[in-house]
Amino acid sequence: MGARDSEVVHGYPHLETVRAAITALYRRLSPDGVLSYAPSVLPADVAFGDDEDLHLGAQSVARSLVRHLRLPDARMIVSFREMDHAASVELTAGPEYFIELNDRFRVHRRDIGAALAHEITHVLLHRLDLSFPGTRDNEILTDTVTAYLGAGWLLLDAFREDRLTSQKLGYLTPEEFGYVLAGRALAFGEDPSPWFTSPQAYTAYTRGRALALRDARRPPLTTAGWAARHRYARDLRRAAERGAAVVSGEAGYTVEPGPDGPRVSFACPTCHQRIRAPARGRVRARCGLCRTILECGD
Repeated sequence: MGARDSEVVHGYPHLETVRAAITALYRRLSPDGVLSYAPSVLPADVAFGDDEDLHLGAQSVARSLVRHLRLPDARMIVSFREMDHAASVELTAGPEYFIELNDRFRVHRRDIGAALAHEITHVLLHRLDLSFPGTRDNEILTDTVTAYLGAGWLLLDAFREDRLTSQKLGYLTPEEFGYVLAGRALAFGEDPSPWFTSPQAYTAYTRGRALALRDARRPPLTTAGWAARHRYARDLRRAAERGAAVVSGEAGYTVEPGPDGPRVSFACPTCHQRIRAPARGRVRARCGLCRTILECGD
């Protein structure tokens, strides 16, 4: 896992991969499997004081994360050494996994849980045989799954930035972490914001949450605002008049004419799987992947 001590990138440069990671997670675990990771790991389970033994404390945090991520028979052996990255894990058949943390965590204990969460999620994905091609996309997958399964708020909380220095763990931007955490919060009915100790992490979460809420308020969903619903109705008329598909890049839907009436395809705001539904009047669409029920209509 990378640790960034230089200028932090903001925004949503990895958003397409993040959404694909959430879809892949639902496909691999099933909706019930994903929901089995509620609630999130709690702050008290991943903290230890400066007066506690470093190695025993790190082992205790690792055990808590192993339990949270539902890893059976997985013993994590944690050590510290000088290294360029924040942490690394040796992926084998088990039952023991060796995690190395950067020496700087000896004095920055508050972030040990974040580093371990990412590495232990690597173990989970290894056991699930879930991966993306390429190191970059696979690390984005790991960050996304860590956040969506309830341990990634630690990674966002490790983000700190002021006029002189900055620190960020993981490959997602702070706002992307906020987006994934907010998507989980909407799906699980859980608010992680009280757990943030970093003001910058809280700000990033609120920005990511705004984007997640926009996902849930786009046409053809009935929760869309008046202007968006007006554009959607106009696109329905255009598709019917032209006899050809109309694509809304901004809203992410496609309207297609058909012999039985127009149909619309759009991304599920929960798992981001594409859904196709009739585009006439009020209809209730059910996502075939995550089983979310969506109210649609112009």
